[in-house]
Amino acid sequence: MGKPKQQVISRFFAPKPKNEEDASTSTTPCTPPPKIAATVSFSPAKRLRTSQLISPQNKLSSSYDDHPPKPTKTPKLSTHVDNPPIPLHNPTLHQKFLDKLLEPSYHLLEPSKCHEIANPKYTPLEQQVVELKTKYPDVLLMIEVGYRYRFFGQDAENAARVLGIYAHMDHNFLTASVPTFRLNIHVRRLVSAGYKVGVVKQTETAAIKAHGSNKLGPFSRGLSALYTKATLEAAEDVGGGDEGCGSCNNYLVCVVEKGIDIEGCGDDVKLGVVGVEVSTGDVVYGEFNDNFMRAGLEAMILNLLPAELLVGRPISKQTEKLLLAYAGPASNVRVEDVSSDRFSDGGALAEVMSLYEGMQETYLLDVQEKEEAEMKMHECNQIAIQGIMAMPHLAIQALGLIVRHLKQFGLERVLCLGASFRPFSSNMEMTLSANALQQLEVLMNNFDGSESGSLLHCMNQTLTLFGSRLLRHWVTHPLRDRNMIGARLDAVSEIAESMQTHRTSHTSVLEMEGADVTSSQPEIHHIIVSVLSTIGRSPDIQRGLTRIFHRKATAAEFIAVIQAILIAAKQLQQLCIIEDKSTNLQRETLHSVLLRKLISIASSSTVINGAAKLLSALNKEAADRQDLHNLFIISDGKFPEVAEGARRVELANEKLDSLIVVHRKQLRIHKLEYTSVAGITHLIELPLNTKVPPDWVKVNSTKKAIRYHSREVLVALDELALANEQLTVVCQAAWNNFLTGFGGYFAEFQAVVQALASLDCLNSFAILSRNKNYVRPLFVEDDEAVQIHIFSGRHPVLEAVLQDNFVPNDTDLHAEREYCQIVTGPNMGGKSCYIRQVALIALMAQVGSFVPAISAKLHVLDGIYTRMGASDSIQQGRSTFLEELSEASDILKKCSANCLCNTSISPRAQKMHGSICYSLP
Repeated sequence: MGKPKQQVISRFFAPKPKNEEDASTSTTPCTPPPKIAATVSFSPAKRLRTSQLISPQNKLSSSYDDHPPKPTKTPKLSTHVDNPPIPLHNPTLHQKFLDKLLEPSYHLLEPSKCHEIANPKYTPLEQQVVELKTKYPDVLLMIEVGYRYRFFGQDAENAARVLGIYAHMDHNFLTASVPTFRLNIHVRRLVSAGYKVGVVKQTETAAIKAHGSNKLGPFSRGLSALYTKATLEAAEDVGGGDEGCGSCNNYLVCVVEKGIDIEGCGDDVKLGVVGVEVSTGDVVYGEFNDNFMRAGLEAMILNLLPAELLVGRPISKQTEKLLLAYAGPASNVRVEDVSSDRFSDGGALAEVMSLYEGMQETYLLDVQEKEEAEMKMHECNQIAIQGIMAMPHLAIQALGLIVRHLKQFGLERVLCLGASFRPFSSNMEMTLSANALQQLEVLMNNFDGSESGSLLHCMNQTLTLFGSRLLRHWVTHPLRDRNMIGARLDAVSEIAESMQTHRTSHTSVLEMEGADVTSSQPEIHHIIVSVLSTIGRSPDIQRGLTRIFHRKATAAEFIAVIQAILIAAKQLQQLCIIEDKSTNLQRETLHSVLLRKLISIASSSTVINGAAKLLSALNKEAADRQDLHNLFIISDGKFPEVAEGARRVELANEKLDSLIVVHRKQLRIHKLEYTSVAGITHLIELPLNTKVPPDWVKVNSTKKAIRYHSREVLVALDELALANEQLTVVCQAAWNNFLTGFGGYFAEFQAVVQALASLDCLNSFAILSRNKNYVRPLFVEDDEAVQIHIFSGRHPVLEAVLQDNFVPNDTDLHAEREYCQIVTGPNMGGKSCYIRQVALIALMAQVGSFVPAISAKLHVLDGIYTRMGASDSIQQGRSTFLEELSEASDILKKCSANCLCNTSISPRAQKMHGSICYSLP
């Protein structure tokens, strides 16, 4: 929890100003972050010129143009004392300043017509900085200058505070800098502090600039990338570097609301919520009516745990209070205001549908596969469009705001072909309320809010990051379909049984009527663990695939991700069902239908052939060296532009080689060769007394020799540098086209990762059952009465803490007999532990896991509701009494005949005893 985390959040939840002028200023989403305590003491003129960078319109740029101030000593940054401004000694100048400040400026009334910002005192670089800051006023800019990224003006102050670097005056602006090779580290730190960070790179090199029209001007620069908390993992260069948060989701969540005109429901609203995990393509949406407690919104927020919030204004005070409780100054959640009025007339659907226009890209490398690629693209578009058309109105409005937001980052394409749209709640899954998630400690403990000590932490035995993310979804969305639960339990049983063999394979040869039949029994658990362990040591392939799809992956990451998928598919083929009648070779089949399906998807021959084809076009050694020039294998004629660029470089090198032959004859030195010193190549080293032509250029010398460049060599070196730069541009374009071609494979590879993630979760359940002696739960038929029978049940989390000291408990509930239990006893007697234990066992069983008991016979439940303990939410205006009544009311409204309810009652009159009611409705 760093010091400067919530500049944006503090503006989001700031009290509304009284007058209209202040209101228009406070609701502007592009307001720069507040200043830090550190200030700089310098002359009023330099203070004014520094403020010009912060002000988009450069309001005060002409105040001192006619009366330049005297030069002053360059100040030093003070990080402890706020230095007061130096008073103006010239009253006439001060009066002119006030007159100019108060005078209305007509060009400010129409900023769109003011394209040129010129100040004769600005250097060319500073002029570029002013123009960039005018175009991106709400972005903290890191501007590439040589081998460093520099910050200017207010950005330098903020960067100096967050990064702990030194800021100083340089010409007209305060500036600070960091080396280019530390870009990913500093971007992550700035993004974690709540900033929207923009990286501005040089768009031309010295060689191209020397031969272009911009010979005398500064290097061309442009915004190459934007980073926020929700888009960081999907971004180029800085993605995937923070493995400590790799298993966490980084949802971008948009919330819009609409009032309900129902008598007696003044605080009730209809909410539309959409969450997008940009780095994986997961899209969750929901539209629902919510009461004044905003219980539905709270459940969705606690499930998704968004890293960034888009709040569609206008919004009610109750919703704002709930968001404040989650994304307040103590959190690290970035909040940005957006106006939802622009889509009030139905423009949101048009905004979303515009994504599918112009998607006629050729996804595959071979021309003969173009028609097949277009058919796949059309099918994907139709499925995605049908899914979007089925979304509710407010959810589409929130999705439109997210689309417009993601267009700033160039990441909106994932919503077209790479996204998996799913509703937050469905008939196939149980939706846990916010209170159930908190009271049962499903995702985090109630002590310090960390994952340690939670049910998820206890069940998580996954070996991959993407498997851990899927397990989180499984735990928070238990199944309600008996057949799907049984399919998961069958898969877990088969993997657990294979763990008892302790061998990789067993082969026996049988002779039957002269035919050789080989029966191979590979150990399922061993192969699955081997595959998952190998992938777990690789980069996060799920996020790597998405970065490839966004065309932001490096060549080394591309090869690592595709190679990991290829190796996993080939290993899992050992478990596939193969019957070859010609050789009478048979392999024992898998009994679990779910296992066969997942392994078949992950080891598909189409995926193997596609991965091998992609890897065959690239040179792995060149990718590891970051050698873009030799990355592509051009022998088969797939990349003609790269081959032509390489030919030009080769001709330039041949010309240089021919010049050394000419100089040997010219100087009559038969053994003359080029030499290289300190990165300077093609030097001609001669003794001190050697006479050379007058047009030769002396580069450097020693006591015994002088090194020259001849005029012809200089011209040839210039041509070689230009050819190399042109080859770099061609190779970069070829790489971008190659990544675009990956779009045709993305859906299949994404399905492989989802299958591997499911295998990881099932293997985690199997490991859990063997290590902790869990038992498979049995589920009664759906037409039977609701019942829960648990013999010697144990609390899954406390058992891990207490080990053998935990005392098991029995539970016997039946809807037609004893459907309610009232448990009484002293404080610290274990009442709450008991009812949590039963709820957690039921939850684990419907997730598809074995449970901590000797036996368990259950009915598939529709929901689990809890009301335990005494708590309040003063920051949201809720007392303890209001919390208890609201939670009880929510249970009475939502529970059905197939739900499990538990409440705790602690009357103030009972000083030593409390009571707990536990029932099936």
